[in-house]
Amino acid sequence: MAPSLLASASQILAATRRGSRSRRRRLVIACSAGAPPKLVTFLGKGGSGKTTAAAVAAQYYASEGLKTCLVIQSQDLTAEQLIGCKIDNSPTECAANLSTMKLETSKMLLEPIDRLKKVDAQINLTQGVLEGVVGEELGVLPGMDSVCSVLALQKLLDFFSAQSNSSQGEFDVVVYDCNNTEEILRMIGATERARSYLKYVRALAEKTDIGRLASPSLTRLVYDSARPNGKTSEGRLSSELWNEIEQLLQRISVWFADPSKFACFLIMDPRRSISVSAALRYWGCTTQAGASICGAFGYTEQPSEMHQGVAEKFLPLSFSLLPFVPTDSSADWGRVINSLSPNTKELLRDTGGKVYPSVSFDSAQKLVTLFMPGFDKSEIKLYQYRGGSELLIEAGDQRRIIKLPPAMQGKVAGAKFVDRNLIVTILSAGGKQDGSVGEVGKTGEDEEDEGGDAVTREPAIEVSARMADGVLTVTVPKRKGGGKKRHRGKAAGDKPVCCKF
Repeated sequence: MAPSLLASASQILAATRRGSRSRRRRLVIACSAGAPPKLVTFLGKGGSGKTTAAAVAAQYYASEGLKTCLVIQSQDLTAEQLIGCKIDNSPTECAANLSTMKLETSKMLLEPIDRLKKVDAQINLTQGVLEGVVGEELGVLPGMDSVCSVLALQKLLDFFSAQSNSSQGEFDVVVYDCNNTEEILRMIGATERARSYLKYVRALAEKTDIGRLASPSLTRLVYDSARPNGKTSEGRLSSELWNEIEQLLQRISVWFADPSKFACFLIMDPRRSISVSAALRYWGCTTQAGASICGAFGYTEQPSEMHQGVAEKFLPLSFSLLPFVPTDSSADWGRVINSLSPNTKELLRDTGGKVYPSVSFDSAQKLVTLFMPGFDKSEIKLYQYRGGSELLIEAGDQRRIIKLPPAMQGKVAGAKFVDRNLIVTILSAGGKQDGSVGEVGKTGEDEEDEGGDAVTREPAIEVSARMADGVLTVTVPKRKGGGKKRHRGKAAGDKPVCCKF
């Protein structure tokens, strides 16, 4: 079992047997000393208990001696009612080791605007126009909430730092209760998607006349306003700044993919099938966004035996029930924490040891296996770009790029969806890899499809194909017991092939 933020399960159990809670707490604090702060969040359908779960987790971490901050991004007063204190726009201590903070975009907008003004005054890019902007007059536009929340979390977590074991921040754990699960998914995948946009923006800046004229000043304005790692652009080339921005985005992507730094849990009401289905869906969407789910929690007022069947749907994830906490008054947190089951406590503290890999490569069999829970095969699309060096998977309103190892690069020979796994077969080195439609050839022999959608390979026969209006139609001659089979797929010039399952 991998080391966790608090301590390994064996250490916790050993300390418990010694019967000394204070000694166990000292052990927990010692294990967390020097470790980077951790972000914890919950994903689920509205009304499934996300805010309550976040409050329970924050209280638990605080009770274990960890400096904890509960961050709320909502005007809903549920969190204030549960915690029993007023939540302000800056970290405010509510109990021992527990602080709270509310993110309000209209107020968070002012700081980045002030930074832009200060930098603009130095480089005189806008010739005083930016100085006349009154930040208090500006309202919140769609998309600003996500950007400002990332900047606020960066202050608490410092995931811009280039050092993996950066200096200890103000908090050990930040529990983030976002007002919308979709916003968290966008935030997780934002940096990886931004790298794709950055590539094209940089090309415009370096290869066009207007780009070469305007980009140096614009790059300095943005870079010096953000000041990642506390640096400035003074005396540095534009190419250096572009490279550092790309490296910064890469570091943040890796940060969100590390379950020891970013713990993401599912939350659901086991009595409601739609809540369970939504949690399964968010599991797949999180995988598509580039992060991992560390476990699943059920939250309901009436636990029953039927929850065991729900837990089986989320295997191999660990599943546990949270105690019900009424929201009509301040909770008795001492009683709530004492009622947490050992399984719940272990699930909250050990987030790095039981993560199911989302992608695996089998170079011997030329197979790429992608774990995609919560999706039906009809919802998954597979594209291939860059001459066979990568795959692009589209599902759950997310696009994910899978870069293939050098030994496995090549055209896609086929794919099947088996037990929540998309299994992609890559052509051997001798296969066609020109980025267009592969040569239509012969089928092989019968093959057993281990429990998945049938993949039948008949005795070798000739097949034909024709192109009409950008649609490739493959025709298989009639055989005994069946008529012709036709497979259609768009293919125009050197454009990549799209396969829908």
